[in-house]
Amino acid sequence: MLKITDVYKTFNTGTINEKKALQGVNLHVHPGDFITIIGGNGAGKSTVLNMIAGVYMVDSGSIVLDGKDVSKYPEYKRAEYLGRVFQDPMRGTAADMEIQENLALAFRRGKKRGLGWGITKEEKALYHDALKRLDLGLEDRMTSKVGLLSGGQRQALTLLMASLKKPKVLLLDEHTAALDPKTAKKVLDLTESIIADNKLTALMVTHNMKDAIRLGNRLIMMHEGRIIYDVSGEEKKKLEVSDLLQKFEEVSGGEFANDRMMLA
Repeated sequence: MLKITDVYKTFNTGTINEKKALQGVNLHVHPGDFITIIGGNGAGKSTVLNMIAGVYMVDSGSIVLDGKDVSKYPEYKRAEYLGRVFQDPMRGTAADMEIQENLALAFRRGKKRGLGWGITKEEKALYHDALKRLDLGLEDRMTSKVGLLSGGQRQALTLLMASLKKPKVLLLDEHTAALDPKTAKKVLDLTESIIADNKLTALMVTHNMKDAIRLGNRLIMMHEGRIIYDVSGEEKKKLEVSDLLQKFEEVSGGEFANDRMMLA
């Protein structure tokens, strides 16, 4: 479904702020994989997702998505293949538009727009059923402005919008980090059920090692722009947080120094 081959990315090349963000990343994502990605600050986790989405172009290497080399595609050309949920709940929705209008935008991702009616009766029924599955009562507030929703409700809506057209790959970039623990659990539960019900391929960056172990079928650890650990199947199921910390020390030659991840 997704093949990243020998991808390098350096920011601010030749300046005092030069940062080698990715250094030869290789990743083969199979259809149906749900991969959690962990690593310390500056490990390259979000950069990988941004490279897949086309926010940044690769310096070298290639990104092949569903058989197409999209390495040189701009962000808008990749939109029809991808769904994405950001860390900030405000980034994934248009606050001044209605809930149903936001869903209509997501439903038309990658398609040409015409001058017909904005939302058909059939679409309203589709959106109503989709919102009902969130169990947040939003199906009865479809004409409400999204700006009136809480952060958790907006993030749940963004998750629904990102998965509405069953993207080839769903990208989740610490999408519960800005939420309180109770709301974060609700959104994570929704994430798990939406991915399972729609048989989606997903990559999820997280700062929570327990969530990284519990969710998905595969776990990747990054350090200094490289993938240093890739585990799946029964081996992943048996992992403990202590195992991840030990593996990090073995491969990187240093202690894991991100308190946010260890305390989560």
